[in-house]
Amino acid sequence: MGGVRTAPLWRLTLPLGLGLPDTAGERELAGRRSRHVPAAAAGASPGLHLGDTELGRELRQQQEPAAALVLEGERGRGRGPGAGPSCREGDAGPGGRRPADPWPGVVLAWPQVPAAALDPRRVTLLPDGVVPPGTGNAPFLVFSWGVHGDLEQRSFDAPQPGQMHGHWAPDCRSLSPVPMKLDQSVHVVLILIAHEPKWKQLSRLQQNMIIFLLAFLIVCGFLSYIHMADQWKALSGKPTEEQKMMPEVPGLKPANPPVLPAPQKADASPAFSKMLPQRPRKHFRRGPPHLQIRAPNTDSKAGMQDEAKEQAAAPGDALQEENTQRTVISWRGAVIEPEQGTGLPLRREEASTKPSLLVTRMQKEAGLPNERQKGVIEAFRHAWKGYRQFAWGHDELRPVSRSFSEWFGLGLTLIDALDTMWILGLKQEFREARTWVSEKLNFKKDVDVNLFESTIRILGGLLSTYHLSGDRLFLRKAEDFGNRLMPAFMTPSKIPYSDVNIGTGVAHPPQWTSDSTVSEVTSIQLEFRELSRLTGVRKFQEAAEEVTRHVHNLSGKKDGLVPMFINTHSGSFTHLGVFTLGARADSYYEYLLKQWIQGGKKETQLLEDYLAAIEGVKTHLLRRSEPRKLTFIGELAHGRFNAKMDHLVCFLPGTLALGVHHGLSADHMELAQALMETCYQMNRQMETGLSPEIVHFNLYPPADDLDVKVKPADRHNLLRPETVESLFYLYRTTGDRKYQDWGWEILQSFNKYTRVPSGGYSSINNVQSPNKPEPRDKMESFFLGETLKYLYLLFSDDPNLLSLDTYVFNTEAHPLPIWAPA
Repeated sequence: MGGVRTAPLWRLTLPLGLGLPDTAGERELAGRRSRHVPAAAAGASPGLHLGDTELGRELRQQQEPAAALVLEGERGRGRGPGAGPSCREGDAGPGGRRPADPWPGVVLAWPQVPAAALDPRRVTLLPDGVVPPGTGNAPFLVFSWGVHGDLEQRSFDAPQPGQMHGHWAPDCRSLSPVPMKLDQSVHVVLILIAHEPKWKQLSRLQQNMIIFLLAFLIVCGFLSYIHMADQWKALSGKPTEEQKMMPEVPGLKPANPPVLPAPQKADASPAFSKMLPQRPRKHFRRGPPHLQIRAPNTDSKAGMQDEAKEQAAAPGDALQEENTQRTVISWRGAVIEPEQGTGLPLRREEASTKPSLLVTRMQKEAGLPNERQKGVIEAFRHAWKGYRQFAWGHDELRPVSRSFSEWFGLGLTLIDALDTMWILGLKQEFREARTWVSEKLNFKKDVDVNLFESTIRILGGLLSTYHLSGDRLFLRKAEDFGNRLMPAFMTPSKIPYSDVNIGTGVAHPPQWTSDSTVSEVTSIQLEFRELSRLTGVRKFQEAAEEVTRHVHNLSGKKDGLVPMFINTHSGSFTHLGVFTLGARADSYYEYLLKQWIQGGKKETQLLEDYLAAIEGVKTHLLRRSEPRKLTFIGELAHGRFNAKMDHLVCFLPGTLALGVHHGLSADHMELAQALMETCYQMNRQMETGLSPEIVHFNLYPPADDLDVKVKPADRHNLLRPETVESLFYLYRTTGDRKYQDWGWEILQSFNKYTRVPSGGYSSINNVQSPNKPEPRDKMESFFLGETLKYLYLLFSDDPNLLSLDTYVFNTEAHPLPIWAPA
């Protein structure tokens, strides 16, 4: 109690019911009194004296004609009504010190209440008008022997009949128990200690000294920072060119150190220095800065220490050994690790004891984007503007209605576009998208997702972005999502269901059939294999490769061609006799080749299936149209040929060219170039310059000299990427600039007929009506994830930008690293 200062006191008569006040209400009243009760209320007559305050209005609603709780007291040396005498100015406390204030508390008197209604654990009884004898005559009547100002801590033993325990402070500092007689007319007195902040207990001089000291420390700290800033900068050194190229992503941690030794000076090893990428002479503003690829559980600190020791011991020998064991295959300094193979990765507990299998990436000067690349960047920004404004965090933009549509509810467009933004150098857009992934992307949703579509778009997009940025946020998200897709593989045949609920873990076939499509179950392997390689978790790669082995051994193929459907229970092909390279089968053939490339060209079974399939295409599906003799791929249904070709089939020219780039037969390139011409004509022969979804070719000379016919139901264009994808591969492998020109024409047509002024691009219903293309009010996520990305790469004059020797693109255009051969 000693030294406690009181706040301004006041008096309040509060109507209550019989019985004790609620303790919570007491606490609330005590806590709010300084805000709602005027100090001038002291000495007022009984009744409610809160006026039109908030607390007053609340209390008036609860009035009952019963006993009243009277809060009374006053600041100063006088007495509050019924409160007993205060400590007089002449009454000294212990050691001759006088109290700082007359009486530190607020007295709550509950008059004329029978003793039976009182709770002895919460109150102290004092006969009406009786003041305990003693020096000072201060009515410090409290709840317990120790007073701490907290009602919940106050209690004392129940008084015997006719007697009570009074606690009072004869010197205004200490407490002493005094037994007293119980009268018929009593006051229930509750003392609420009104602690003021410690700051107010200090003198003005003390307060000023503290303020001065704090101000002095702040000024000293600021001056020290200015003085030391240059020294810190000198010690840390200037940021490397590689660091300058990386987007400034919040929360991005430094990547693991590369295993490739730092480039040596030219005079250290002239022969080898020419093979290493040179330091950029200018700041790289566009293109994919700083790519790193990690293996699971790399001990970065140990790696740095070991590497430093080895380089310090014999830098020349180490450099010579690196030259004999590694091959620099691109401007990024991509290094083939001789010990890296295509087998299952180590488990987490094993990986920590094995050497890290890393492929490092180093940046070379790529220059500013050319005019056509700038056109792609502008188109992307326009599309992103609409998505950011009208569909942020949702799956797809509806640009015409300025709204959005949901498929999975997982921000599909945003995730699909992450690596595109990085490649185009759109740092601010990437930062915003990264923040959304970090704070908003949540896979704990009760929602069904399509295994194939979510794998190539979400899982592939996260893995690719991790490799390009080095930000482990994307790898963590990818592993989480991969785990949620695994229930789809829990079938009797190990052929996965097409749909899985990522929240409940329940997988099932589509509602209209018990089958999965062949492309769905055989076009997830690149992503699941890479996820296992990065995390060290075997189950992803095992599940995906089990499907590949199963399909390899199935009967029902026709010279390497596969039917479109496969049953998840029996594991057998269904709807036999129908063969196409269009929807439901297309990416099966694409992933045969790309898995072989991804795995370091070791898995000959994959290559055999791919080569057999291409021969089957030549034998059964390849035809020439009339009158221009366009080479096209048709369909075969129960032995009957159909001259129908989906726009999706235009992936094949690029796939064939990619195979030739990796050493396959040159006649594949001849077929690729012929098919590329056909896909271009599918665009050019339309009035809008955009290809329809499906075309039919004339096998006999037509009357109108057109090779291509389009049915009304097939005239729509969905902003698909397959044509520009193949243009990219053909330009990379041949260097023929006509493919760049064709791509530029297509981009111009997109801008003219699909661009929406408010932001975004819309698919259209009629590619044959330039005056009325009829927007479908939907921008597919692959327009940003694939179409614009391939156009940007197509227009690049640097063949090593995302080199085909370093990366393999999944079927959604997300680049993944090629594994080093064993």
